[in-house]
Amino acid sequence: MHASPPAQNLLAAIDQLLPQTQCTQCNYPGCLAYARAIAGGEAEINQCPPGGEVSIQRLAQLLARPAVPLNPENGAQQPLQCAFIHEPDCIGCKLCIAACPVDCIIGATKLMHTVIANDCSGCELCVPVCPTDCITMRAPARHAPDDNSDPPNPSMWSQFSQQQVEKSRARAQQKRRRVNAQQRARARHSSHRRRACLQQEIRAAVQRKQAQQQQA
Repeated sequence: MHASPPAQNLLAAIDQLLPQTQCTQCNYPGCLAYARAIAGGEAEINQCPPGGEVSIQRLAQLLARPAVPLNPENGAQQPLQCAFIHEPDCIGCKLCIAACPVDCIIGATKLMHTVIANDCSGCELCVPVCPTDCITMRAPARHAPDDNSDPPNPSMWSQFSQQQVEKSRARAQQKRRRVNAQQRARARHSSHRRRACLQQEIRAAVQRKQAQQQQA
């Protein structure tokens, strides 16, 4: 069932007030899921450590709710960090690739992985899944400005540029669509296999029945 236009507008407005790290510290599987829970009255507005007081104040104004302190059970606001893979220790298991919500880790099975630093949202979800503990979080490297690129636009959060926020949102949406498509494809394949197995069993049963009738 699709949400009505006013509900969709509210959901989008709430999502705009979250920094899109997709870190799940809010206890939801991503910023959009948390926004949906807030819109539905299922979650409080103080569960996003990366957004901190800025998000809380903006959400309180939008929803006419009282501004409350960040819930310490969800964590504390920390400076932005970027994932770094110590490549000699990487075994190419791809667990970090699956865990990354913004697809900023590249690599192949049993081959070295690496992080696209400019696309990393700092969610830290890749760290606990690494079996060799070769992923650490570091302060983002400061690159010299590119004369051919636009200067970063500040966002409502001091540690994120608006370009970072929008890029993380877009990359998270892209990954969700790809994962959902893969799951549907696997479900169709599984359904086809079950149907083929059932048909084979029916044919075998018919053949056994016919053999019994011929022997009678």
